[in-house]
Amino acid sequence: MTGSEKPQDGAPTTLSWLCHPATVTALVLLLVNDHVLKAAHPGLLTGKLSDVAGLVLAPPLVAVLLTLLVPRMPARAAALAGLVAVGAGFALVKSSGYAAELASSAWTVLAGPSLVRADRTDLLTLPALGLAWWSWTRSRRRPVRQRTARLVRLLVVLPPAVLAVAATSPIYYPYALSTATLDGHPAISVGSGYSNSDWPASPLDGQWAVSEDGAATWRPATEDEQRRLSRQEVGQQQACASDAPRRCYRIVTGHLRVEESDDAGATWRVAWEVPDGQREELARRSPNPGDFQRHFASRDLVVYPHAGGGHEVLVANGRDGFLRRLPDGGWQRDGFLFEELGASWDEPPRLGGGGPGDRQLDLLLAVTLALTLGCAVTALAGHLVIRRGGGPRWWGVVSSASMLVAGMVLTAAWERDDDTLAFMAVPFVLAVGVLTVVAMIVRASYQGALRRWIGWALTGLLLTALLAVLPLVGWLYGTPSRTRFAVALALLAAVPGVLLATRIARLVDPARGFERRYPPRPPYPPHVPYPPAPYPAYPPRVPDPPYPSQSPPP
Repeated sequence: MTGSEKPQDGAPTTLSWLCHPATVTALVLLLVNDHVLKAAHPGLLTGKLSDVAGLVLAPPLVAVLLTLLVPRMPARAAALAGLVAVGAGFALVKSSGYAAELASSAWTVLAGPSLVRADRTDLLTLPALGLAWWSWTRSRRRPVRQRTARLVRLLVVLPPAVLAVAATSPIYYPYALSTATLDGHPAISVGSGYSNSDWPASPLDGQWAVSEDGAATWRPATEDEQRRLSRQEVGQQQACASDAPRRCYRIVTGHLRVEESDDAGATWRVAWEVPDGQREELARRSPNPGDFQRHFASRDLVVYPHAGGGHEVLVANGRDGFLRRLPDGGWQRDGFLFEELGASWDEPPRLGGGGPGDRQLDLLLAVTLALTLGCAVTALAGHLVIRRGGGPRWWGVVSSASMLVAGMVLTAAWERDDDTLAFMAVPFVLAVGVLTVVAMIVRASYQGALRRWIGWALTGLLLTALLAVLPLVGWLYGTPSRTRFAVALALLAAVPGVLLATRIARLVDPARGFERRYPPRPPYPPHVPYPPAPYPAYPPRVPDPPYPSQSPPP
């Protein structure tokens, strides 16, 4: 159905602005630059390119959202509000550290871990607003009047535009790479990364810091010290104390664990560890954990003498930071140095005591998994009814393929290699599940599914989701601690829903479905035969006049 909008409705014009070629180009450039180019070529050019693309894309996005929230708002007022709000907000955030900190907090709440930096050189990109104004002057002449075209543009362009603007530059998280000794003093190598594509792998990928007071304070290594540390062998899997040669320490590869020996390595016992289940829970509370067995594991250690007597042990534990054995025999998780490698340490995350509040993205993924299982069970119920009603087989094939795609996307998001992409995957998975369920229920009703079947099918969806979410909530609180156990229990919880779907498949009336698919033609009036037309009565027969008799010729 098409029709012209009211003159005061600004949505047709602002949608035309959002879909202008300049705006769409800025959208594509922002997505590619933030998620591909910045990781491959970090620097001044890619940083400023994101600012330019964002300044072109953000004003029409703000204008569209305003006209959708306030339908009677004129398009020109919405455009001016978008340009002024984006320009003023950008200038304030880039020129004030306090405003940048507030923006980082707000973006973290909306789109996951985000970092907005104050950089006054970014103000040089403000003229990009002129390009946004030019695209507005061109697009306002061609408003989108047709409702179908408006709906298509809303569904195709608006969601990626919102995600592109909400997603900020990746935050690079610290990584404890290696330990070493330099002239008898401990040294550490600290790197940073964002995802599996750029996590550091060797001590050369980080920056060295040296302590001259037994790891109490740290300073950046000089260039000469950097060269010396890069040439010498660093990172030992096993080392012994100089003051007690029979006391040795070693790390256990693939675990957060340190073992010690009092007989020069003949026998070993656990000196410090984070159990594997608790280690996985610790990793899931960290942003972008990825493969926890690789990134939350002990890498190497070094043993060095303490100035007051005895010895200390320093262990590099990857994403978990550094671990230190004090001279009195106690173990202490020290975390990381701050970004500038100053004297202060960043506190490590606590062990235990977590819950859904500390794992908000995991909570979102758990709810999504439970609802996806419910949608899969309902799609199965629809397939059984369609086949029982004599419907085509391809409905089940298409629904299975769509739920398989949703499951694959959810599995990739569950790995949490990039939390921003995982956050973007959730609405996609839910949309696929809901659309599949709606399509299967509608088709099943045309195949003769009774109204009771629809109620039972929706009951199966809710029942499956509730049963599946129970072990996942326990997993968020640490019981079970292993992800694979929680997911296995969630999948097992879908069995009652599958049995219910099989049981209610008989609630179908094929005859009713046939009538719905092929409704009878409208009744025609009964055929009334026409009475025979009366024929006129034959006129009375007049006898032929007598013919004169022929007399014989004379």
